[in-house]
Amino acid sequence: METIREVKIEDANDILDIYNYYITNTIVTFDEEKKSLDDIKLKISEITTKYPWYVMEYDNHIVAFAYASLWKDKSAYNKSVEATVYVKAELHGKGYGKKMYKNLIDKLSKNGYHSIVGVISLPNDESIRLHEKFNFEKVAHFKEIGEKFGKKIDVGCWQLIL
Repeated sequence: METIREVKIEDANDILDIYNYYITNTIVTFDEEKKSLDDIKLKISEITTKYPWYVMEYDNHIVAFAYASLWKDKSAYNKSVEATVYVKAELHGKGYGKKMYKNLIDKLSKNGYHSIVGVISLPNDESIRLHEKFNFEKVAHFKEIGEKFGKKIDVGCWQLIL
């Protein structure tokens, strides 16, 4: 059975495993060096002081996580956040990302946030479909703004107004 709950610091190792896969195998994140357990624990501690972070458990294993974080560091952006969702790579297509995003969006809406931004390295049809399923609209496209694995990478921004 699957359960969505708030993250605990004890979840850091499972989150690390999920995230490090994306670092070493994809352009989904622009991080290039694997993170350490301490890096993830610090990130959990910092983000959860202000923003929600959830994990999905299935058979007592973390299979996905989602959190909101600072969009920009100016007070004018206090009601705006960036949303992040990761699903264990071998479990794509089971609806976990959709469930995590729905939960996160509902929580952000209840907490009075106004704008959610999803930042997507391109190409990434799966992530685009996920965002557009929740009525995010593409609002920006930055050409060749990043580089990973020796390739220039575009980045798009999708936005949802709550």
